[in-house]
Amino acid sequence: QVQLVESGGGLVQPGGSLRLSCAASGGIFPVNDMGWYRQAPGKQRDLVATITRVGSTRYADSVKGRFTISRDNVKNTVYLQMNSLKPEDTAVYYCRGETWRNVYWGRGTPVTVSS
Repeated sequence: QVQLVESGGGLVQPGGSLRLSCAASGGIFPVNDMGWYRQAPGKQRDLVATITRVGSTRYADSVKGRFTISRDNVKNTVYLQMNSLKPEDTAVYYCRGETWRNVYWGRGTPVTVSS
């Protein structure tokens, strides 16, 4: 099975930046679409950004122009560059990856935006 491990979360002031990483390992099938989702306190998990294996991207309206998703297919790693962070970006960020037959989730990395 595929394992996804996120890293890079932490505490940052409004207007600051963070870069999240998610490394996939252990699978015998390639990971195709990947994405980042987030879950704020008391709210449901929502899509942040997705990227296909060939690099097509999609973003939630709330993060367009501020966040950038990218991937390294050789390293099986997806990244989320987060700029101009706002308090409303505070959440646990989860990595999602899918093969042709399964969907996998990481355990999440918390991001707190506060002054």
